[in-house]
Amino acid sequence: MRFSKILVANRGEIARRVFRTCRLMGIATVAVYSDADRHAPFVSEADEAIELPGAAPADTYLRGDLVIDAALKTGAQAIHPGYGFLAENAAFATACAKAGIIFIGPSPEAIASMGSKVEARRLMLAAGIPVVPGEEIAGLDTATVATTAARIGYPILVKASAGGGGKGMRIVRDAAELEKSMAAAGREAQSAFGDETLFLERYIEEPRHIEVQILGDSFGTMVSLFERECSIQRRHQKIIEESPSQVVDDVQRAALGETAVRAAEVVGYLGAGTVEFLLDPGGEFFFLEMNTRLQVEHPVTELVTGIDLVRAQIRIAEGHPLDPEVIGATTSGHAIEARLYAEDPRHEFLPTTGTLHRFELTEPETSVRVDTGVENGSEVSIHYDPLLAKLVVHAPTRDEAAGRLAAALARAQIHGLYTNRELLVRILRHPEFLAGRTDTHFLDRHDPAELGAPLADPASERMHALAAALAGQYDARSGATLLKTIPSGWRNSPSQLQNFSFRGQSGDIEVGYRFDRRGLSVCLSGEPVPAVLRSCSAASVEIEINGVLRAFATHQNGETWYVDSVLGHSALLELPRFPEAAAHEEPGSLLSPMPGRVVSVAVREGDRVTQGEVLVVIEAMKMEHSVRAPTTGLITSVRIEPEDQVLADQILIVVTTVETPTEDGP
Repeated sequence: MRFSKILVANRGEIARRVFRTCRLMGIATVAVYSDADRHAPFVSEADEAIELPGAAPADTYLRGDLVIDAALKTGAQAIHPGYGFLAENAAFATACAKAGIIFIGPSPEAIASMGSKVEARRLMLAAGIPVVPGEEIAGLDTATVATTAARIGYPILVKASAGGGGKGMRIVRDAAELEKSMAAAGREAQSAFGDETLFLERYIEEPRHIEVQILGDSFGTMVSLFERECSIQRRHQKIIEESPSQVVDDVQRAALGETAVRAAEVVGYLGAGTVEFLLDPGGEFFFLEMNTRLQVEHPVTELVTGIDLVRAQIRIAEGHPLDPEVIGATTSGHAIEARLYAEDPRHEFLPTTGTLHRFELTEPETSVRVDTGVENGSEVSIHYDPLLAKLVVHAPTRDEAAGRLAAALARAQIHGLYTNRELLVRILRHPEFLAGRTDTHFLDRHDPAELGAPLADPASERMHALAAALAGQYDARSGATLLKTIPSGWRNSPSQLQNFSFRGQSGDIEVGYRFDRRGLSVCLSGEPVPAVLRSCSAASVEIEINGVLRAFATHQNGETWYVDSVLGHSALLELPRFPEAAAHEEPGSLLSPMPGRVVSVAVREGDRVTQGEVLVVIEAMKMEHSVRAPTTGLITSVRIEPEDQVLADQILIVVTTVETPTEDGP
């Protein structure tokens, strides 16, 4: 059977990725979209689109009945689930079959057996495949769970049985943390996957995360397409992936591939899947889980093998055997993928939301593959995963791939949201990463706040402020009705400087400049700086500072200037010349760090709290974030309740500081 139309039951970059292969195969496409995604790029790229009313995943992309209705309405013969949402939902795969629609993926039975990490462990143990020590806890009371955890041995990992991506997962290092960690993991799993079932597993210190891509057809052929290393993670979610792994030799590669194929054959697997392993420091590997879907990081396998995995999925679902190039696949070179997230590594990876005023990631000559679901002007909401894009580089060597990928990220123009771009650049350039000494604790050893700090240092930010001021004066003069060619601040004879103030990451910056017959005079934060202006427009400035000529890309949005250069990136707020008095803020106000939903409020007015105590839990982008007391004090006001939707910087609670008496008394 040849498909003529496929519906993609997903959104963002993976929907666009599947559409791209469908177009190459001459297959028409259908999108489904939520209210929040009405203007997203993937919607307009599909040949047809059906609205799923609402914004929350539970009301839209997790509604299998609405997705199947959309497929029937548009005449789609097959549904590609992408990853996340319904991709590993056995009931949805069954419902597709009942409706006469092909589900592009494995059988419902394979999804069910591998989708439950508990069931997967049972099957792998029975097949003689090594697994990480752990036990099921479904239906056990609190005391028995505590006993089970002690028997496994701390530290342990509380894990959701369903889903993946690090959601519903907590490291527990002692018994005192167990109950709270399980409650939080259960809520997170229920929100993300609709299933709060948990189990416990021994936490292996300093492992590497190695996974193997497999493909199986309906004729009994199963192949391994080699490994990917995904050890650089935050919150158990991968952020940098690569192939091949630096520590897997040919013998171990063959053993991993054979084990992955055996694991897939246990459940009669069909289509594309990934078998994940933990590799301990001694070189022993353990089965971790099997993802019965395409992985976010599939492009690195595509680039080193030359195989289009989405095309392979579609052909397998159409009933074709694996192509000869798949069965005889080899690898060449090295590929690295970096996941660009709308989140702030400086503040515990809090998601950031808002408008992407400019989103230009690469230049044509860089040969960087970009899979993204957003573009200039896209709105990033609180409802979905904060992944903005994946940048992938394939090069003859690992060092070259890392260098090109870091350079592409560093040159990108990302305006409007804080992202993890700086973190990614510094990881890719880090000596430990370049030496191949990576494991899942890389970001425990190296502070994400430091790695995620702005690439532009204070001196560079001052230069960016000068570029913004000059671009601003050009823009102002271009609208003048008289003497348009004379720059702002021109004087026939030396006189006072034109002064501007900006607020950046390094603090307030004062910029003074003057044009006269002798050229340009510049003063940055009170210090004279030798400068020669070579060219200037509202969008770019070329200026020689201290004898070094550099180009600065400038972009103004409201009162904010975004400046990009080889020195890094700055978002500079232009301050008014005559500032109004600052608005009064109630002392002790505890503000929401992001927009989201209030999950729980642990205190009431009149309660005493200690510094670091969790007061409020907020959920955004399917992750929970704890808001803690900044000081020991008294709760004098509680402004929110569970299930409230809050905005960034909204007052949640007011804490009045209470002095702790000393032994000597007041």
